[in-house]
Amino acid sequence: MLGTPPMRGPLRGLVQRVQDWPVASQQQARRNAMVAATACAHRRAEREDVADFLDALSAPPAAETAPEVSLVRHSSRA
Repeated sequence: MLGTPPMRGPLRGLVQRVQDWPVASQQQARRNAMVAATACAHRRAEREDVADFLDALSAPPAAETAPEVSLVRHSSRA
């Protein structure tokens, strides 16, 4: 066999951790991004709720802005 012999001893664990690091790092970065995106979505929804509330407070009451419309239909047939 011409391959490299399997490593033994304390160096083997270090080499394995170095080989596993890119995958673990990428997974952690994706988890962090998902948490951040969720937090941003919650903040955006909260800002929109507050903006809607403040708009509703500053708008005049509906009775003052819209004329009364009668929904009664008069029939022309007798």
